[in-house]
Amino acid sequence: MNAHAAVNDAQPTGSATGAQILAPSLERRRLQCYLAQICADILTLLAGFAIASFIYTGSASVSQDLILAQLIVPIFLTIALYNGTYSIDSLGNVATGVGRAIVALILSGLLVALVAFVTKSSAQFSRLGFLSGAMLSAALLIWNRLSMRAFVRWRCGQNVRNDLVIDDGGPPVTISGAIEVSAKVLGIRADLDDPGILDKVGSVLRNIDRVIVSCPAERRGAWAMLLKGANIEGEVLDEQVRALGAQGARVIGDQGMLLVSAGPLGLRARAMKRIFDILFSVAAIVLLSPLLGLVALAIKLDDGGPVLFVQKRVGRANRFFEMYKFRSMADNQTDSEGLVSTSRGDKRVTRVGAFIRRTSIDELPQLFNVLKGDMSVVGPRPHALGSHAGDKLFWQVDRRYWHRHSLRPGLSGLAQVRGYRGATESKSDLLDRLRADLEYLEGWTIMRDIAIVLLTIQVLVHDRAY
Repeated sequence: MNAHAAVNDAQPTGSATGAQILAPSLERRRLQCYLAQICADILTLLAGFAIASFIYTGSASVSQDLILAQLIVPIFLTIALYNGTYSIDSLGNVATGVGRAIVALILSGLLVALVAFVTKSSAQFSRLGFLSGAMLSAALLIWNRLSMRAFVRWRCGQNVRNDLVIDDGGPPVTISGAIEVSAKVLGIRADLDDPGILDKVGSVLRNIDRVIVSCPAERRGAWAMLLKGANIEGEVLDEQVRALGAQGARVIGDQGMLLVSAGPLGLRARAMKRIFDILFSVAAIVLLSPLLGLVALAIKLDDGGPVLFVQKRVGRANRFFEMYKFRSMADNQTDSEGLVSTSRGDKRVTRVGAFIRRTSIDELPQLFNVLKGDMSVVGPRPHALGSHAGDKLFWQVDRRYWHRHSLRPGLSGLAQVRGYRGATESKSDLLDRLRADLEYLEGWTIMRDIAIVLLTIQVLVHDRAY
């Protein structure tokens, strides 16, 4: 249910209008937590540099190294206030708080180092003392944030924000840690012509930080108008947002717009991913060139046909590209449209083909696709146009299939390292892969790509390769 109180069955009491005050105010308590964290961070930085200096040089240069700490502290606090180190999100999530505090420390340290270099005063300070002080301060900041969890819970309880879900006859919704109430039980409604009811709603929203209203479509406009004047962060549930996959909204002139698609990666992330692709593909081609040559020779000697099999696949932005593979089937039995999935004991597969498919060596020519920019090292696997799951084409099983093409297709992906490989004999085979692909698109990081590459090595040989 929720972490505060379940009031769906409670009768409203406790105010002049008969409305119930659902939660104590957390605003002042959060402010106390912020001030406590600021004071603790200041002491942590000073202690980190002082302790590191004492360990490194003894008491001789402690006062000098404390000057560095005194320079870093105001810069750190300024950056921390801007990057959300002291925010509701950081209070509620220790990992978020730690990450933002460390970023603020790194940026403030770099800025002090830059100023010292520009002013030619860096020679007056020990580089090792500065680095050791910064590293110890970072470690103490992490310890400080972990230790502050008990203080935050003491002051704010299990939740640092009072979230309220009002059920006014709309679709059911559950928000973790939120108070859930029934508008009917509390006797409230979005009646813009009744000041008494509006006063009652205002009393219910007292001390609430965010409210989510679930109501029928015809009442959403009234609730929206009411929440705009309630001095509160308010949201109205709308099934169309989920149906369209909306990621945001804006107003242009007198028209409302829902953001339903956005590039999953920014310019910096795209550049980082492309650099990784180029470096990896070049290194892999050079290191594997003897193997590539031997496999090409074996295929040629086996039946005299072409070495490569080139097939049209769906790539980024749903555009076609020609994907390279080592040919593993008899030359006169290749399936350029991918209409028939390869099955166990498939008579079309040659002797060499059986081996290179089982070991995934047949996929290695796609390194050249990566180098060309048609593919990436990691991403959703590209499929042939005629691929079927059961008796349906892939996109007929689930229309979200087209979402997976917002990134370049990959040599390997999250679906492959989770074991979703081989023939798609049923719809569930495709849906498992699709869910993994969409999960990958939602949270890209370069470290995740590297992790998938390492995990791929473990599944190069698998029992579903035939």
